[in-house]
Amino acid sequence: MTPKEVLQFAKEKGARMVDFKFLDFIGIWQHFSTPISELKEEIFEEGLGFDGSSIRGWQPIHASDMLVVPDPTTAVMDPFMETPTLSLICNIVDPITKEDYTRDPRNIARKAEAYLKSTGIGDTAYFGPEPEFFILDDVRYDQGPQHGYYFIDSVEGIWNSGREECPNLGYKPRHKEGYFPVAPTDSQQDIRTEMCLLMEQAGIQIEKQHHEVATAGQAEIDMRFDSLLKMGDKLMWYKYIVKNVAWRWKKTATFMPKPIFGDNGSGMHTHQSIWKGGKPTFAGNKYGGMSDLAMYYIGGILKHARALNAFCNPGTNSYRRLVPGFEAPINLAYSSRNRSAAIRIPVYSPSPKAKRIEVRFPDPSCNGYLAFAAMLMAGLDGIQNKINPGDPLDKDIYGLSPEELAKVPSACGSLEDALNALKKDHEFLLKGDVFTKDVIDTWIEYKMDKEVHPVKLRPVPHEFTLYFDC
Repeated sequence: MTPKEVLQFAKEKGARMVDFKFLDFIGIWQHFSTPISELKEEIFEEGLGFDGSSIRGWQPIHASDMLVVPDPTTAVMDPFMETPTLSLICNIVDPITKEDYTRDPRNIARKAEAYLKSTGIGDTAYFGPEPEFFILDDVRYDQGPQHGYYFIDSVEGIWNSGREECPNLGYKPRHKEGYFPVAPTDSQQDIRTEMCLLMEQAGIQIEKQHHEVATAGQAEIDMRFDSLLKMGDKLMWYKYIVKNVAWRWKKTATFMPKPIFGDNGSGMHTHQSIWKGGKPTFAGNKYGGMSDLAMYYIGGILKHARALNAFCNPGTNSYRRLVPGFEAPINLAYSSRNRSAAIRIPVYSPSPKAKRIEVRFPDPSCNGYLAFAAMLMAGLDGIQNKINPGDPLDKDIYGLSPEELAKVPSACGSLEDALNALKKDHEFLLKGDVFTKDVIDTWIEYKMDKEVHPVKLRPVPHEFTLYFDC
């Protein structure tokens, strides 16, 4: 839509308010609203001012003024507001220089798409993430100088099989058996369907929805792939809709990778491919029906995987999921069909248009704009430098001998490891000024100061089991 078409759309829909949404540096939507009478065509050029010093990871207080500039192509009606409200996703602009703000994640995604075109390798990078999440009934957590705990609960949780529920009707998915029996074991079909319908209303094409492996309401809704920037926008709508539909049902949803001990965590397998002139570039006669270009792309992802962990697995909790010997694919290898490899080449269809790779280590706590952009930059580096990904690993990685496994590199084991890897390996991200040195440094500094060090300083409950009687 053009700005003029947005105003007409708002009129047709009876919008009385307009909501301006934008992303903080870490990956959470922020917003403010104005009456629809304040929305003029010039706002799409001039923007609206706000205080950037109050946004995580952004401006210092002495240089806090920033502008939000709405993107007219993102206009939809917000499905949750009682008053008809037009929603616009915004870019961030410096009010003095009028340049796009380098720490705006959406701007980084836009620059990644522009860089791809500048290389001549392709003109469109398609991404198809598969975010998993938990729908829970209760969550409580607190920590002080002399206490610390969390408690989560779900009517589906297998730990409630003996609870007095007046009556307890059973049918609770056992650990690792949630994929995917019908109702009544799957109690959340209608909730997920409502999520799907609202996602479609927001312009997201849905392929399927289902219960996931874990007990306690683990779920997945799959979106149709789209270009990098559009998928970044859609992932934000996806999270917003999942959380707010759960809230409507008096439940709560989390994209935290590992909220439950002893069962599967939530990943975000991410399908990706490059097209040029409307044609796929990943199809060929190499392993798994892939092209040389696709194999080099795989080589780039594997080479830079540990640095990618800093954006694709950006929290300390991410590494409760990325543990050797469990469900997450931490071993940096590729394979056709083998889901224990970090990169899988799906073989569902022989069509050249279906040729893609699936990167399996990301999780849904990530900032999609940054994670998608970083993976694209790693893949492009592989293509530009013709990085050989080595031989495929078609064995069950979990069945390898210690000697064989020692030859397979692995993903980072902690957020601190990932940030150190990014510190050493980020030149590929700086090409085309997609990520700037300031963005890399700020990401590392923020994550260390606000997440790594605070978690290090606090005892966890299980340490009392291990060490209290020492």
